[in-house]
Amino acid sequence: MEIEEVRKNTKLMYQGKPWNVDNAEFVKPGKGRAIYRLRLKNLLDSSTLDITFHSGEKVDEASISNQEMQYLYKEGDHYVFMNTSNFDQTFVTETQMGDKINFLKEGVLVNVQLLEDRPIDISIPVFVELEVVETGTAIKTATVTAQNKSAKLETGYSLDVPAFIKEGDMLKIDTRTGAYVERLTKK
Repeated sequence: MEIEEVRKNTKLMYQGKPWNVDNAEFVKPGKGRAIYRLRLKNLLDSSTLDITFHSGEKVDEASISNQEMQYLYKEGDHYVFMNTSNFDQTFVTETQMGDKINFLKEGVLVNVQLLEDRPIDISIPVFVELEVVETGTAIKTATVTAQNKSAKLETGYSLDVPAFIKEGDMLKIDTRTGAYVERLTKK
């Protein structure tokens, strides 16, 4: 692929390693060839690299495939996912999961990005439904602002919720921010 085709979030192979383009900047000097400055993030170890290319240079696109998988369980420091089409199991490390483990519930469907059958990233749903297992107490004071209290969810994640939330409530959580969205009605 030509360097001119590279955009943010393009997946590249550079120096034998897979990289994600975090930032792509085009610079046209007064004379000479155009310059492309890329900030790359390693898909395997999250290290970053700043590199410059000139127009007309070629780069190798990484062959990334996406596969829908179901989260099964945690085994040691690995998370086990099952391919929903052929039932193969894939192991993902806790480091690769990052903050996503706060919102991962058994049975949830996720999108796993694979580089030659090796998992490199997980995309979880934007909103998840999690049960409150423990709540703090809200302090009642005469105030105009809403009162919040701490709540612990079934995954172990803690967040601030409105004072009316109680243990056993199902909450809708935004996984991008980790914030409370709404209390769900019981069926």
